[in-house]
Amino acid sequence: MSIRIFIDQGHNPSGPNAGAEGNGLREQDVNFNVGIYLAGLLNDDPRFEARVSRPTPETSLGTSNSTSLQARVNMANEWPADYFISIHCNSNSNPAINGSEMYVYRSYTQSYWLAQHILNAVVARVGTRDNGVRLNPSLYVLRKTTMPAVLVELAYLSNTEDAEKLRNDQSGFAWGIYNGLLSYFGLPQLS
Repeated sequence: MSIRIFIDQGHNPSGPNAGAEGNGLREQDVNFNVGIYLAGLLNDDPRFEARVSRPTPETSLGTSNSTSLQARVNMANEWPADYFISIHCNSNSNPAINGSEMYVYRSYTQSYWLAQHILNAVVARVGTRDNGVRLNPSLYVLRKTTMPAVLVELAYLSNTEDAEKLRNDQSGFAWGIYNGLLSYFGLPQLS
């Protein structure tokens, strides 16, 4: 049995639930591309099976923020996925703030350990700052999924160095998440 990973590329291309913008990048575009790269890596590995919430850049889910989040969770729960990974980019009014961080519903759970592996691997692969695994039980996608779920904040669009990585190394972020999954499951890289 392959491990089923549901990849949610956070935010819609436009309208309700569109993402943050910074340094000439739109969050929803970065999320989309990283998710597609990640799904490709996972689906090329017979040990995994991956699905994405947004198969095309134009895919828009729901008609409001809440129905968009609900649609993403329903797709994962109905499949059913074994793990849920939501991909996002961060933004802050202070452009000096930078780095990668992961959000989970609760400490010392499978989600928490998975988030730690993904964070370590992303930081190792793309060289962002390690901002740690953080708790946010209010996030809908972490609260309503029926499987371990991690929300990945790749890096800050509002920081010029992070934005450069988000622009030029989207496949690197995907590799980081993939390597984190391999590490979490104790699986070797395929040669």
